[in-house]
Amino acid sequence: MDGRTHIYIYIYIYIYILQYLAIGEDANSKVTAGSLDVHPTEKALVVHYEVEASILGEGGGHMLGERKEGQKIIRVKSLSPSTDVAALAQKVVEECKLIPPSRLPQVEQLLYYLQNRKSSPVEGKVEKKEKRTAKPRELTPFEGMELDEEASITRVDEYVELLYEGVPEKIRGSALILQLARNPDNLEELLHNEAALGALARVLREDWKQSVELATIIIYIFFCFSSFSQFHGVVSHYKIGALCMSVVEHELKRHDVWCEELRKKNKSAPENGSLRRDQDKALRKYQGLRAKQEQLLRVSLYLLLNLAEDTRTELKMRNKNIVSLLVKVLDRDDEELLVLVVSFLKKLSIFLENKNDMVMDTIEQLAHLVPCEHEDLLNLTLRLLLNLSFDSGLRAKMVEVGLLPKLAGLLGDENNRQVVMRILYHISIDDRFKGMFVYTDCIPQLMQMLFECSEEEIEAELISICINLAANKRNAQLVCEGKGLKKLMKKALKTKDCLLMKMIRNISQHDGPTKPLFIDYVGDLAAEIRAEEEEEWVLECLGTLANLTIPDLDWELVLKEYNLVPYLKDRLKPAQQEDDEFVCQIVYVFYQMVFHQATRDVIIKDTQAPAYLIDLMHDKNTEIRKVCDNTLDIIAEYDEEWGRKIQSEKFRFHNNQWLEMVESRQADESETYLYENDNDRTDLFYSADGITPADGSVSPDFFSDLQAQNGDSHITG
Repeated sequence: MDGRTHIYIYIYIYIYILQYLAIGEDANSKVTAGSLDVHPTEKALVVHYEVEASILGEGGGHMLGERKEGQKIIRVKSLSPSTDVAALAQKVVEECKLIPPSRLPQVEQLLYYLQNRKSSPVEGKVEKKEKRTAKPRELTPFEGMELDEEASITRVDEYVELLYEGVPEKIRGSALILQLARNPDNLEELLHNEAALGALARVLREDWKQSVELATIIIYIFFCFSSFSQFHGVVSHYKIGALCMSVVEHELKRHDVWCEELRKKNKSAPENGSLRRDQDKALRKYQGLRAKQEQLLRVSLYLLLNLAEDTRTELKMRNKNIVSLLVKVLDRDDEELLVLVVSFLKKLSIFLENKNDMVMDTIEQLAHLVPCEHEDLLNLTLRLLLNLSFDSGLRAKMVEVGLLPKLAGLLGDENNRQVVMRILYHISIDDRFKGMFVYTDCIPQLMQMLFECSEEEIEAELISICINLAANKRNAQLVCEGKGLKKLMKKALKTKDCLLMKMIRNISQHDGPTKPLFIDYVGDLAAEIRAEEEEEWVLECLGTLANLTIPDLDWELVLKEYNLVPYLKDRLKPAQQEDDEFVCQIVYVFYQMVFHQATRDVIIKDTQAPAYLIDLMHDKNTEIRKVCDNTLDIIAEYDEEWGRKIQSEKFRFHNNQWLEMVESRQADESETYLYENDNDRTDLFYSADGITPADGSVSPDFFSDLQAQNGDSHITG
């Protein structure tokens, strides 16, 4: 034998050793147990081991060897506080050959540790998140794929020969190859068999219209390759993705034809018994064809979903109208097919272009799936709706098709509550739909959830919806029913939650039966307005007080009791004017106070608040200027001295503006003399199609004529 042959032999031997190392079985292999430990997050033991495999020569000597380290995870999910640890440890040692009996005490000690270990909160969140994540189930063998014989990887060439026979033989040959392809260990070898893959692609391209079973089986074979990203190249090489698009489009058209034929037969409404039997027969035939077609659609769409991992491939699918094809499948009843289709649409909806392709009909189709018994389908549908709810037009369609009460009904579903609240939050952003929450049981459920939240933190989605809904008058009344406002105020004052107080502030802005309810809490709110508190918290309390335009409220007593005037006055000093919103709320409080004589007299006579308001008359913020002007106008009306000061300041400000404008104009005019030669350039003057002479000379008659041309009244003597 030459040197090259020896190399091939050694390579073969090496691969042989690696294969045995991978499966851990060999007469010449030696397994050595290593360390034993607990799994960091799961209820499981981790056994480390080492496999040593060797090939012996003809004389029995060591020829070639290889070592490989591995680990085995033994999960003990049944472990609980009441579990007999000693008995469980004995069972683990007996069933796991990697653990010698001598290590039984160590196993028992580790199990005892697992039994008493507290579960990590992070772990619990991850498990909960994983539970909510739904995805299409793996494909199972379809009807017509089962064969009595077992396929062998060594007989692939025989199966390929069957692909050159009739349709029944092609089905048998492809089904045997499918048996092999469903085992991932065989994919590598099938990948290198170009004759087999080429024949399968050819048969699919030529005969897919002749047999649904044949098309389903061959696409399933390529689906097995598409399940692994490293094999996507071979699927693309044979253009299987494009073929699947054609298959899906053709099958949907066939389905439309079947439905039309069935509709025509049902329309005749035969009284004759034989015609009725024909109609029943046609219905059974349709159901059988539809079942086979849905198998083909499922495997084709699943393959396309796998290929869509590559955004470039996904773009090609979009250009071939994949979105409209998927939407057409949403009217099917097969739940597993629907899970796949909704998963695909959810993936596509991430991109704006795909979302725009999902026309209003998509929302109507999805509304039929909410709620549904299939947990994964419901979860995926809600997540798709969440992606679509970022579009205002699609949100409006959701409300139109009646999704709002359905979503409110799902708030009690622990698995889907978070995604439901996010959809409801998006709907609550739009003022058009805030009032429609009144006609659902959404608000009582949200309030109950709000009161049941722990003191540490309220869910962001929950409080955000409540803030938005409180901006609607009818919703606010519903929130305050019973002891709603009392509970809200108690929780807000206890937790100092700024967002909760923002919700209360929104409630306080509405006139009607809700505003007088705040009389009992004026003192509590005023007591929170002090320098020691967080500025954002004070701002919300201050804004709530500013909304309380209640005639019976004695503002003079409030100001004196809680010594608010010095605090408000200090906040209006120029050095303190950092937050426009904060300043605006303080000015608005003064605006409300000057309506009442008692508080107006205190502000005018006992404080310098009007002087600070005068300084804010010319603030850069438009809203602050507007509220200041209104407040100062009222002060000027009731106090002559301040009225003169305010009028004088307004005159001074406008006079300064006038002088600045005049000086600016004079500076502009002086610049023209810097360019003396330009006066000689008559071509630089505007001529406006002959209206003005090019030399710049205009007679008085010109302006009289121009005035008449512009439509103004012009009387000639």
